[in-house]
Amino acid sequence: MDHKYMAEPYKVKVVEPIAMSTQQERTEAIKRAGYNTFLLKSKEVYIDLLTDSGTTAMSDNQWSGMMIGDEAYAGSANFYHLEQAVRELYGFKYVVPTHQGRGAENILSKIAIKPGDYVPGNMYFTTTRAHQEMAGGTFVDIIIDEAHDSQVEHPFKGNIDLKKVQALIDRVGADKIPYICLAVTVNLAGGQPVSMQNMREVKQLASKHGIKVMFDATRCIENAFFIKEREDGYQNKTIAEIVKEMFSYADGATMSGKKDCLVNIGGFLALNDEDLYQKATQLVVVYEGMPSYGGLAGRDMEAMARGMYESVDYYYIKHRIEQVRYLGDKLTQAGVPIVKPIGGHAVFLDARAFLSHIPQDQFPAQMLAAKLYEISGVRSMERGIVSAGRDKEGNHYFPKLELVRLTIPRRVYTYAHMDVVADAVIELYKKRDSIPGLKMVYEPPVLRFFTSRFEPLK
Repeated sequence: MDHKYMAEPYKVKVVEPIAMSTQQERTEAIKRAGYNTFLLKSKEVYIDLLTDSGTTAMSDNQWSGMMIGDEAYAGSANFYHLEQAVRELYGFKYVVPTHQGRGAENILSKIAIKPGDYVPGNMYFTTTRAHQEMAGGTFVDIIIDEAHDSQVEHPFKGNIDLKKVQALIDRVGADKIPYICLAVTVNLAGGQPVSMQNMREVKQLASKHGIKVMFDATRCIENAFFIKEREDGYQNKTIAEIVKEMFSYADGATMSGKKDCLVNIGGFLALNDEDLYQKATQLVVVYEGMPSYGGLAGRDMEAMARGMYESVDYYYIKHRIEQVRYLGDKLTQAGVPIVKPIGGHAVFLDARAFLSHIPQDQFPAQMLAAKLYEISGVRSMERGIVSAGRDKEGNHYFPKLELVRLTIPRRVYTYAHMDVVADAVIELYKKRDSIPGLKMVYEPPVLRFFTSRFEPLK
C-alpha cells in the first residue's frame, strides 16, 4: 500500500496471552453458540473485534488513578474529578454517572419521553431505540439518504436531513417531540460523522420550535477528528476545541464511557437544564445508585475522568482512525465490499453484496460473522436485520444496510493483527458462494441480537 500509516503512539507495558484454536474446535464452538458470536466464550476467540465497548487498554495513568479511588457512598472525590472533566472538556453544567451508556439512555427516556411522543434521530441505535420505545415513544429516522447506501462517498454521512425534521414537526407538532437524538458518530451507518455545520443548523431549527437536542456522544472524539480532517475552518483547531464547540449545540448528552472515555465500564448523562437534572438525580437513585456514583466505584470514575483528558490527544485519535483505515484499505484493495467511507471505530463488511445469494430474511450478516469466526478465530458482529429487530406489529425491520462490523478496540491490537483479519476476510470472500443462510431457532422479545440462536439452512 502506498499510504504510510502512523505507528502506535504508545509502548507496551503489560501483555495478555490470547487463545489459539483449530478450525475443528471453532466449528464446534460456533455451533454450541447457536451461530451467534455474542454467545462465544472469550477464551474461544483469537482476535476479538466484537465491539470497542469496554475493550480499551487503559493507560498507566488511568491504572494509577484507580489506586486513589474514594469509595465513599456519597460525595466521592472521584465524582468531582469526573464532573470537572465533563465541564472542562464538554461544557455541560451537570453530570449524572451511570454504570454505562444504556443507563443514561434509560434515565433520559424516562424523564423526557411521554407515551405518544416521537423521537427523531440520525439512524437508530439498538439500545437507544429500545429505551425510547419502552418509554412510549416512536423513533423516526431523519438521517440523510446517503447514509443508507454503503457505496456513497460522503464526508459526513451521519448528518441530519433538516427537511425530514421539519416534515416531522409539521406532521405531529413540536410538542410531541421531546428532543432530537443526534449521534456522533453514527454507529449503524458505518461509524459515520456529523459535520459541525449540521450540528449548528439542527440546533437552530430545534430552538426555533422549542425542541431540545440530545447527543449520543459515545464516539464524539472520533467525530471531532473527522471534522478536523474534512470540514473547512477546523484544520488548525485542536481536538479539544472542536469537541467543546460540538457540545455547545446540545442541551445534553448520553455517554458510554466504554468507548471514547477509554475505560472498561462507566457512562453518564450530562445536562444543562437544572429541572431535568433534578429529575435525573431522582431516577438514578432508583436504577443506578447515588447521584455521586451512579452505579460506579470511585476508582472507575477516576479512570474515566483521566481517560477523557487522554482522549483529546491528537496523536492518540489519529492513530486510532488510521488503524481502522489500514484494515479497510486492505479489504478494499482486494475487492471486498465494505461501507464507504471507512468510519471511525470499525470496518463494516457489506454482507448484502458479500453474500448476494442469501435473502435478507435468511440473515446473511449473521452467517458471515459466524463463518469468519469459524475459519479464523476472529470474532465480529452482525449489524443488519437481526439487530434491527421487529416493529410493533411483530414484523422484521428490513434495514437497507446489512452489515458485519469489525470493531477495533482502542490501544489493543497491532497492524499485524489487522493483517490476520484482512487475510481471513479475503479468504472467506473467495469462498462466498458456498455459504448458506440461517434460520432463527430462538428469539428473545427485546434486543434479540444479543442472545438469539440460529441453525444453518441446507
